[in-house]
Amino acid sequence: MTDDHDGVPELLAAWAFGALQPADEKAVPLHLAGCESCAAEAERLRETVRLLDVPPGTAAAGNGSPAARNGSAAVSQNGSAAAVTGAGSTEASVGGGGGTAGADGVLALALRSRPALPQVAAHAAPYAAAVAGLRALLREVDGHGPWGTPVVHDWDVRDTVGHLIAADEQLAVRLGLQTHTPPSRITEDTPWEEAWNTRTADVIAYERTRDPQETVTAWAERATALLATPEARDPERAAHATTLMGVRLPVSDHFVVRGFEAWIHTDDIGRALGLAVPPPPDAHLWQLVRLAVRILGMALGPTAPPVLFAVTAGESSTEWVLGSEDEAVRGELVLDAVDFCLLVGGRYTPDEVPRGVAGDEDVVRDVLERAAALSWL
Repeated sequence: MTDDHDGVPELLAAWAFGALQPADEKAVPLHLAGCESCAAEAERLRETVRLLDVPPGTAAAGNGSPAARNGSAAVSQNGSAAAVTGAGSTEASVGGGGGTAGADGVLALALRSRPALPQVAAHAAPYAAAVAGLRALLREVDGHGPWGTPVVHDWDVRDTVGHLIAADEQLAVRLGLQTHTPPSRITEDTPWEEAWNTRTADVIAYERTRDPQETVTAWAERATALLATPEARDPERAAHATTLMGVRLPVSDHFVVRGFEAWIHTDDIGRALGLAVPPPPDAHLWQLVRLAVRILGMALGPTAPPVLFAVTAGESSTEWVLGSEDEAVRGELVLDAVDFCLLVGGRYTPDEVPRGVAGDEDVVRDVLERAAALSWL
Protein backbone atom coordinates (compact mmCIF):
# COMPACT_ATOMS: atom_id res chain seq x y z
CA MET A 1 0.00 0.00 0.00
CA THR A 2 2.36 2.68 -1.23
CA ASP A 3 0.34 4.83 -3.66
CA ASP A 4 -1.81 7.83 -2.80
CA HIS A 5 -4.87 5.60 -2.44
CA ASP A 6 -3.19 3.21 0.00
CA GLY A 7 -3.99 0.25 -2.21
CA VAL A 8 -7.74 0.70 -1.81
CA PRO A 9 -8.63 0.45 -5.55
CA GLU A 10 -7.37 -3.14 -5.53
CA LEU A 11 -9.71 -3.91 -2.61
CA LEU A 12 -12.92 -2.43 -4.02
CA ALA A 13 -14.12 -5.69 -5.55
CA ALA A 14 -13.78 -7.47 -2.21
CA TRP A 15 -15.54 -4.52 -0.51
CA ALA A 16 -18.44 -4.73 -2.96
CA PHE A 17 -18.79 -8.46 -2.30
CA GLY A 18 -18.61 -7.97 1.50
CA ALA A 19 -15.44 -10.04 1.65
CA LEU A 20 -12.71 -7.75 2.96
CA GLN A 21 -10.01 -9.23 5.15
CA PRO A 22 -10.29 -8.16 8.83
CA ALA A 23 -7.21 -5.97 8.49
CA ASP A 24 -8.88 -3.93 5.72
CA GLU A 25 -12.41 -3.66 7.13
CA LYS A 26 -11.70 -0.30 8.81
CA ALA A 27 -9.16 1.15 6.38
CA VAL A 28 -11.29 0.87 3.25
CA PRO A 29 -14.41 2.67 4.60
CA LEU A 30 -12.22 5.41 6.05
CA HIS A 31 -10.55 5.93 2.67
CA LEU A 32 -13.88 5.92 0.82
CA ALA A 33 -15.23 8.61 3.15
CA GLY A 34 -12.55 11.01 1.94
CA CYS A 35 -11.83 9.91 -1.63
CA GLU A 36 -14.48 10.83 -4.15
CA SER A 37 -13.10 8.79 -7.06
CA CYS A 38 -12.74 5.58 -5.07
CA ALA A 39 -16.15 6.09 -3.46
CA ALA A 40 -17.79 6.51 -6.87
CA GLU A 41 -16.17 3.35 -8.23
CA ALA A 42 -17.07 1.44 -5.06
CA GLU A 43 -20.72 2.40 -5.35
CA ARG A 44 -20.84 1.39 -9.02
CA LEU A 45 -19.46 -2.02 -8.08
CA ARG A 46 -21.79 -2.46 -5.12
CA GLU A 47 -24.86 -1.44 -7.15
CA THR A 48 -24.08 -4.10 -9.73
CA VAL A 49 -23.36 -6.70 -7.06
CA ARG A 50 -26.81 -5.96 -5.63
CA LEU A 51 -28.37 -6.79 -8.97
CA LEU A 52 -26.61 -10.16 -8.88
CA ASP A 53 -28.17 -10.90 -5.49
CA VAL A 54 -25.82 -13.38 -3.82
CA PRO A 55 -25.45 -13.60 0.00
CA PRO A 56 -22.46 -11.62 1.33
CA GLY A 57 -19.31 -13.39 2.40
CA THR A 58 -20.46 -16.79 1.12
CA ALA A 59 -18.10 -18.98 -0.86
CA ALA A 60 -18.83 -19.63 -4.49
CA ALA A 61 -19.00 -23.29 -5.39
CA GLY A 62 -15.71 -24.93 -6.16
CA ASN A 63 -13.25 -22.14 -5.42
CA GLY A 64 -14.04 -20.71 -2.00
CA SER A 65 -14.05 -17.13 -3.29
CA PRO A 66 -16.55 -14.57 -2.04
CA ALA A 67 -19.90 -14.03 -3.68
CA ALA A 68 -22.04 -10.92 -3.99
CA ARG A 69 -24.11 -8.97 -1.52
CA ASN A 70 -27.67 -10.07 -0.72
CA GLY A 71 -30.79 -7.91 -0.59
CA SER A 72 -31.05 -6.85 -4.23
CA ALA A 73 -33.88 -4.61 -5.38
CA ALA A 74 -34.09 -6.94 -8.36
CA VAL A 75 -34.62 -10.25 -6.59
CA SER A 76 -37.31 -12.29 -8.31
CA GLN A 77 -40.58 -13.45 -6.77
CA ASN A 78 -39.38 -16.99 -6.17
CA GLY A 79 -36.28 -15.85 -4.29
CA SER A 80 -33.73 -16.65 -6.96
CA ALA A 81 -31.52 -13.96 -8.39
CA ALA A 82 -32.53 -12.10 -11.50
CA ALA A 83 -30.31 -12.66 -14.52
CA VAL A 84 -28.22 -9.69 -15.51
CA THR A 85 -27.71 -9.17 -19.21
CA GLY A 86 -24.61 -7.35 -20.34
CA ALA A 87 -22.91 -6.64 -23.62
CA GLY A 88 -23.30 -9.40 -26.15
CA SER A 89 -26.35 -10.77 -24.30
CA THR A 90 -24.18 -12.52 -21.73
CA GLU A 91 -26.34 -13.78 -18.86
CA ALA A 92 -25.62 -15.27 -15.44
CA SER A 93 -28.10 -16.59 -12.92
CA VAL A 94 -26.44 -16.46 -9.53
CA GLY A 95 -27.96 -18.03 -6.47
CA GLY A 96 -30.71 -19.89 -8.30
CA GLY A 97 -31.12 -23.60 -8.84
CA GLY A 98 -28.46 -23.88 -11.51
CA GLY A 99 -25.36 -23.54 -9.35
CA THR A 100 -23.26 -20.50 -8.47
CA ALA A 101 -20.68 -18.63 -10.47
CA GLY A 102 -17.21 -18.12 -9.11
CA ALA A 103 -16.53 -14.65 -7.73
CA ASP A 104 -13.99 -13.86 -10.45
CA GLY A 105 -16.56 -14.66 -13.14
CA VAL A 106 -19.26 -12.71 -11.34
CA LEU A 107 -16.98 -9.69 -11.00
CA ALA A 108 -16.13 -9.80 -14.70
CA LEU A 109 -19.83 -9.90 -15.53
CA ALA A 110 -20.46 -7.06 -13.08
CA LEU A 111 -17.86 -4.88 -14.74
CA ARG A 112 -19.34 -5.58 -18.19
CA SER A 113 -22.98 -5.14 -17.25
CA ARG A 114 -22.93 -2.45 -14.56
CA PRO A 115 -25.26 0.49 -15.23
CA ALA A 116 -23.67 3.56 -16.76
CA LEU A 117 -24.32 5.92 -13.85
CA PRO A 118 -23.45 9.56 -14.39
CA GLN A 119 -20.26 10.87 -12.82
CA VAL A 120 -21.61 13.02 -10.01
CA ALA A 121 -20.28 14.78 -6.92
CA ALA A 122 -20.74 13.24 -3.47
CA HIS A 123 -23.88 15.25 -2.71
CA ALA A 124 -25.69 13.75 -5.73
CA ALA A 125 -24.41 10.20 -5.22
CA PRO A 126 -27.34 9.07 -3.00
CA TYR A 127 -29.79 10.20 -5.68
CA ALA A 128 -27.82 8.51 -8.48
CA ALA A 129 -27.72 5.25 -6.52
CA ALA A 130 -31.44 5.44 -5.64
CA VAL A 131 -32.30 6.04 -9.29
CA ALA A 132 -30.25 2.99 -10.29
CA GLY A 133 -32.00 0.92 -7.63
CA LEU A 134 -35.48 1.96 -8.72
CA ARG A 135 -34.68 1.32 -12.37
CA ALA A 136 -33.56 -2.19 -11.43
CA LEU A 137 -36.72 -2.77 -9.41
CA LEU A 138 -39.03 -1.52 -12.15
CA ARG A 139 -37.48 -4.01 -14.58
CA GLU A 140 -39.05 -6.68 -12.37
CA VAL A 141 -42.56 -5.33 -13.00
CA ASP A 142 -43.78 -7.70 -15.69
CA GLY A 143 -46.07 -6.27 -18.35
CA HIS A 144 -49.22 -4.52 -17.21
CA GLY A 145 -50.20 -6.89 -14.37
CA PRO A 146 -48.40 -5.57 -11.26
CA TRP A 147 -48.58 -1.91 -12.31
CA GLY A 148 -51.96 -1.62 -10.62
CA THR A 149 -50.69 -3.03 -7.31
CA PRO A 150 -51.56 -0.64 -4.44
CA VAL A 151 -48.38 0.92 -3.04
CA VAL A 152 -48.93 3.89 -0.70
CA HIS A 153 -51.65 6.48 -0.18
CA ASP A 154 -54.06 5.80 -3.06
CA TRP A 155 -51.23 5.24 -5.55
CA ASP A 156 -50.38 2.11 -7.49
CA VAL A 157 -46.93 1.39 -8.93
CA ARG A 158 -47.32 3.67 -11.93
CA ASP A 159 -48.82 6.45 -9.79
CA THR A 160 -45.83 6.28 -7.44
CA VAL A 161 -43.45 6.72 -10.36
CA GLY A 162 -45.63 9.58 -11.59
CA HIS A 163 -45.34 11.21 -8.18
CA LEU A 164 -41.56 11.02 -8.43
CA ILE A 165 -41.73 12.83 -11.77
CA ALA A 166 -43.67 15.64 -10.09
CA ALA A 167 -41.40 15.63 -7.03
CA ASP A 168 -38.18 15.81 -9.05
CA GLU A 169 -39.65 18.61 -11.14
CA GLN A 170 -39.33 21.24 -8.42
CA LEU A 171 -35.55 20.94 -8.29
CA ALA A 172 -35.29 20.31 -12.03
CA VAL A 173 -37.06 23.56 -12.93
CA ARG A 174 -34.83 25.51 -10.52
CA LEU A 175 -31.84 24.09 -12.39
CA GLY A 176 -33.13 25.14 -15.79
CA LEU A 177 -34.91 21.99 -16.96
CA GLN A 178 -38.37 22.06 -18.50
CA THR A 179 -41.58 21.11 -16.72
CA HIS A 180 -43.24 17.81 -17.43
CA THR A 181 -46.49 17.48 -19.38
CA PRO A 182 -49.11 18.70 -18.53
CA PRO A 183 -48.08 22.34 -17.94
CA SER A 184 -47.93 23.28 -14.29
CA ARG A 185 -50.80 25.22 -12.71
CA ILE A 186 -48.65 26.26 -9.76
CA THR A 187 -47.97 29.95 -9.20
CA GLU A 188 -45.18 31.53 -7.19
CA ASP A 189 -47.49 32.41 -4.28
CA THR A 190 -49.01 28.92 -3.96
CA PRO A 191 -48.24 27.44 -0.50
CA TRP A 192 -45.75 24.63 -0.91
CA GLU A 193 -48.02 21.92 0.53
CA GLU A 194 -50.78 22.84 -1.94
CA ALA A 195 -48.29 23.09 -4.78
CA TRP A 196 -46.82 19.68 -3.89
CA ASN A 197 -50.20 17.94 -3.78
CA THR A 198 -51.65 19.72 -6.83
CA ARG A 199 -48.70 18.98 -9.07
CA THR A 200 -48.58 15.35 -7.97
CA ALA A 201 -52.31 14.94 -8.72
CA ASP A 202 -51.98 16.56 -12.15
CA VAL A 203 -48.98 14.47 -13.21
CA ILE A 204 -50.50 11.22 -11.94
CA ALA A 205 -53.77 11.95 -13.77
CA TYR A 206 -51.82 12.54 -16.99
CA GLU A 207 -49.65 9.44 -16.58
CA ARG A 208 -52.75 7.28 -16.11
CA THR A 209 -53.61 8.04 -19.75
CA ARG A 210 -50.32 6.55 -20.93
CA ASP A 211 -48.65 3.17 -21.04
CA PRO A 212 -46.76 2.47 -17.78
CA GLN A 213 -43.50 2.10 -19.66
CA GLU A 214 -43.91 5.63 -20.98
CA THR A 215 -44.22 6.81 -17.39
CA VAL A 216 -41.05 4.95 -16.42
CA THR A 217 -39.21 6.39 -19.42
CA ALA A 218 -40.32 9.93 -18.55
CA TRP A 219 -39.16 9.51 -14.94
CA ALA A 220 -35.82 7.98 -15.97
CA GLU A 221 -35.16 10.73 -18.50
CA ARG A 222 -35.92 13.42 -15.92
CA ALA A 223 -33.63 11.76 -13.36
CA THR A 224 -30.84 11.43 -15.92
CA ALA A 225 -31.22 15.09 -16.86
CA LEU A 226 -31.03 16.13 -13.21
CA LEU A 227 -27.86 14.10 -12.71
CA ALA A 228 -26.36 15.70 -15.82
CA THR A 229 -26.79 19.26 -14.55
CA PRO A 230 -23.65 21.16 -13.54
CA GLU A 231 -25.05 21.36 -10.00
CA ALA A 232 -24.96 17.56 -9.72
CA ARG A 233 -21.29 17.47 -10.62
CA ASP A 234 -19.84 20.65 -9.14
CA PRO A 235 -20.09 21.22 -5.37
CA GLU A 236 -19.44 24.94 -5.80
CA ARG A 237 -22.35 25.27 -8.23
CA ALA A 238 -24.52 23.30 -5.78
CA ALA A 239 -23.62 25.48 -2.80
CA HIS A 240 -26.15 28.21 -3.57
CA ALA A 241 -29.36 27.97 -1.57
CA THR A 242 -32.92 27.73 -2.85
CA THR A 243 -36.28 27.18 -1.16
CA LEU A 244 -38.13 23.99 -2.01
CA MET A 245 -40.93 22.37 0.00
CA GLY A 246 -40.84 25.28 2.43
CA VAL A 247 -37.17 24.76 3.40
CA ARG A 248 -34.25 26.86 2.25
CA LEU A 249 -31.24 24.64 1.73
CA PRO A 250 -28.20 24.48 -0.54
CA VAL A 251 -28.94 22.76 -3.84
CA SER A 252 -26.54 20.02 -2.73
CA ASP A 253 -28.87 19.20 0.17
CA HIS A 254 -31.88 19.19 -2.13
CA PHE A 255 -30.12 16.48 -4.16
CA VAL A 256 -29.79 14.47 -0.95
CA VAL A 257 -33.53 14.97 -0.39
CA ARG A 258 -34.20 13.62 -3.88
CA GLY A 259 -32.13 10.55 -3.03
CA PHE A 260 -34.05 10.12 0.22
CA GLU A 261 -37.43 10.22 -1.50
CA ALA A 262 -36.40 7.98 -4.38
CA TRP A 263 -35.21 5.33 -1.92
CA ILE A 264 -38.33 5.60 0.26
CA HIS A 265 -40.63 5.09 -2.72
CA THR A 266 -38.45 2.30 -4.10
CA ASP A 267 -38.91 0.59 -0.74
CA ASP A 268 -42.67 1.25 -0.94
CA ILE A 269 -42.89 -0.41 -4.35
CA GLY A 270 -40.67 -3.30 -3.29
CA ARG A 271 -42.84 -4.03 -0.25
CA ALA A 272 -45.99 -3.87 -2.36
CA LEU A 273 -44.57 -6.36 -4.86
CA GLY A 274 -42.89 -8.61 -2.31
CA LEU A 275 -39.39 -7.70 -3.52
CA ALA A 276 -36.54 -7.01 -1.11
CA VAL A 277 -35.05 -3.52 -1.34
CA PRO A 278 -31.76 -2.91 0.51
CA PRO A 279 -31.12 0.27 2.46
CA PRO A 280 -28.76 2.84 0.96
CA PRO A 281 -25.03 2.13 1.24
CA ASP A 282 -23.62 3.29 4.57
CA ALA A 283 -21.97 6.42 3.15
CA HIS A 284 -25.25 7.51 1.55
CA LEU A 285 -27.30 6.50 4.57
CA TRP A 286 -25.25 8.78 6.79
CA GLN A 287 -25.75 11.65 4.33
CA LEU A 288 -29.51 11.16 4.67
CA VAL A 289 -29.26 10.91 8.45
CA ARG A 290 -27.13 14.02 8.88
CA LEU A 291 -29.47 16.12 6.74
CA ALA A 292 -32.57 14.79 8.52
CA VAL A 293 -31.02 15.53 11.93
CA ARG A 294 -30.19 19.05 10.83
CA ILE A 295 -33.75 19.70 9.66
CA LEU A 296 -35.14 18.07 12.81
CA GLY A 297 -32.99 20.40 14.91
CA MET A 298 -34.38 23.37 12.98
CA ALA A 299 -37.93 22.12 13.58
CA LEU A 300 -37.37 21.70 17.32
CA GLY A 301 -35.72 25.09 17.67
CA PRO A 302 -33.08 26.29 20.13
CA THR A 303 -35.38 26.45 23.15
CA ALA A 304 -36.74 22.88 23.14
CA PRO A 305 -35.81 20.71 26.14
CA PRO A 306 -32.45 19.16 25.20
CA VAL A 307 -32.33 15.51 24.16
CA LEU A 308 -29.22 13.47 23.48
CA PHE A 309 -29.99 11.78 20.17
CA ALA A 310 -27.89 8.84 18.96
CA VAL A 311 -28.20 7.18 15.57
CA THR A 312 -26.62 3.79 14.98
CA ALA A 313 -25.75 1.84 11.84
CA GLY A 314 -24.07 -1.47 12.43
CA GLU A 315 -21.15 -0.74 14.73
CA SER A 316 -21.15 2.98 13.91
CA SER A 317 -22.91 5.55 16.07
CA THR A 318 -23.17 9.35 16.04
CA GLU A 319 -24.67 11.61 18.70
CA TRP A 320 -26.24 15.05 18.66
CA VAL A 321 -27.83 17.24 21.32
CA LEU A 322 -31.14 18.53 19.96
CA GLY A 323 -32.80 21.59 21.49
CA SER A 324 -31.43 24.04 24.02
CA GLU A 325 -27.70 24.26 24.59
CA ASP A 326 -28.20 26.11 27.87
CA GLU A 327 -29.72 23.26 29.90
CA ALA A 328 -28.71 19.81 31.02
CA VAL A 329 -29.87 16.95 28.81
CA ARG A 330 -33.28 15.78 29.95
CA GLY A 331 -33.73 12.70 27.82
CA GLU A 332 -31.87 10.26 25.60
CA LEU A 333 -33.06 8.65 22.38
CA VAL A 334 -31.37 5.96 20.29
CA LEU A 335 -32.62 4.99 16.81
CA ASP A 336 -31.25 2.77 14.09
CA ALA A 337 -30.29 4.82 11.02
CA VAL A 338 -32.74 3.10 8.67
CA ASP A 339 -35.54 3.27 11.24
CA PHE A 340 -34.88 6.99 11.73
CA CYS A 341 -35.10 7.59 7.98
CA LEU A 342 -38.34 5.59 7.79
CA LEU A 343 -39.73 7.65 10.68
CA VAL A 344 -38.83 10.92 8.96
CA GLY A 345 -40.23 9.45 5.74
CA GLY A 346 -43.57 8.74 7.36
CA ARG A 347 -43.23 4.96 7.27
CA TYR A 348 -43.16 4.61 11.07
CA THR A 349 -45.32 6.37 13.63
CA PRO A 350 -43.70 7.60 16.88
CA ASP A 351 -45.32 4.65 18.66
CA GLU A 352 -44.11 2.06 16.16
CA VAL A 353 -40.47 2.94 15.60
CA PRO A 354 -38.01 0.69 17.49
CA ARG A 355 -36.04 2.86 19.89
CA GLY A 356 -34.03 3.12 23.07
CA VAL A 357 -35.19 5.76 25.57
CA ALA A 358 -33.84 7.08 28.86
CA GLY A 359 -34.75 10.06 31.01
CA ASP A 360 -37.82 12.23 30.45
CA GLU A 361 -40.08 10.25 28.13
CA ASP A 362 -42.23 13.29 27.34
CA VAL A 363 -39.37 15.31 25.86
CA VAL A 364 -38.20 12.25 23.92
CA ARG A 365 -41.69 11.75 22.54
CA ASP A 366 -41.71 15.36 21.35
CA VAL A 367 -38.58 14.63 19.31
CA LEU A 368 -40.20 11.52 17.81
CA GLU A 369 -43.37 13.42 16.94
CA ARG A 370 -41.45 16.28 15.36
CA ALA A 371 -39.42 13.80 13.31
CA ALA A 372 -42.58 12.07 12.07
CA ALA A 373 -44.15 15.44 11.27
CA LEU A 374 -41.31 16.22 8.83
CA SER A 375 -42.70 13.71 6.34
CA TRP A 376 -44.21 15.02 3.14
CA LEU A 377 -43.92 11.72 1.26
